[in-house]
Amino acid sequence: MTGVEPGRLDDQQLMKELEAIHRTRHDTLLHGSNDALRVHNIRMAELEGEYLRRHPRRPVTPGRTRAGARCRDFPPRADVPDPA
Repeated sequence: MTGVEPGRLDDQQLMKELEAIHRTRHDTLLHGSNDALRVHNIRMAELEGEYLRRHPRRPVTPGRTRAGARCRDFPPRADVPDPA
């Protein structure tokens, strides 16, 4: 493991670590070695898992759910038949 064990971080430190790892994600995916990407994946999963463990009832934006996404107003597509 790289870095401090997520369970030992206080809430502020955990958020700082999450922000940093999400900020570097795209660059690691595009330009990092396979090993760097593997380590990044492991660390991100550890940090996100700890956040979810601490906040199991976090507020969820309805538009970020599958059902909510279906309710969004999208312009009709010509290649999709109208269900009505």
